[in-house]
Amino acid sequence: MQQETTTIVGGRLAPPVDLIRDASLFLDFDGTLVDIADRPEAVIVSDRLLGTLAALESALPGRVAIVTGRPLAQIAALLEIPQLVFSGSHGAEMLWPDGSRRDAQPPAWLAPTRSRLETFGRSRPGVLVETKPFGIALHYRQAPDEERACRSFAENLAEASDIEVLHGKMVVELRMLGADKGAAVATFMNEPPMAGTRPLVFGDDVTDEAAFAMARKLGGAGVLVGADRPSAARYRLEGVTETIDWLAAATEAAA
Repeated sequence: MQQETTTIVGGRLAPPVDLIRDASLFLDFDGTLVDIADRPEAVIVSDRLLGTLAALESALPGRVAIVTGRPLAQIAALLEIPQLVFSGSHGAEMLWPDGSRRDAQPPAWLAPTRSRLETFGRSRPGVLVETKPFGIALHYRQAPDEERACRSFAENLAEASDIEVLHGKMVVELRMLGADKGAAVATFMNEPPMAGTRPLVFGDDVTDEAAFAMARKLGGAGVLVGADRPSAARYRLEGVTETIDWLAAATEAAA
């Protein structure tokens, strides 16, 4: 197959499809493979995405991972594709195709902090409190005027406990220290069949920056999905549709 000419997308290059040949792929989910929904459970997983991921995994067996902030059980149920590798909860949960898992210990602050956030959420119409195995998220997509209040409340809670605050797209998340997407990428890359390949990380949010930085450290690259912004990513794609298009074209290139 003839190599495609690299094109400019905004201030960054779109990745050439032949990068896939010696790469392991790490794919964020919301905002990268699917459009972000008002509520996490309302996300739409298209048949085209499922078909593309299945073909991609066949072309790169054991070298395609979904690395997301969603809980592991939730993302695995949304993408029921054998042999995919999964990391959930921003790196705190990891699942290999053979069924082996590596999970962190849930933090002691989770239960009492959940109670305080739920009380806060009930007082703010439109604010959604999402409880995860290793953290809690405050979504204000349906109440954008509450952004400052949500951020301030989360940061005040974090000052009193061993908590890290992540600011994403219309969401602020409290998570345990020591787990991030970059650490998940490093762990997967240390084991076959990913060991010896180059990591190629796709993500849309600031929560993907640790994974972009780790990819660069390990000789690979990050691909920012969506609007251009300061980022450790080397490449960029315009959005979800363009990302799926790229994955489909790259799968053909790998054949």
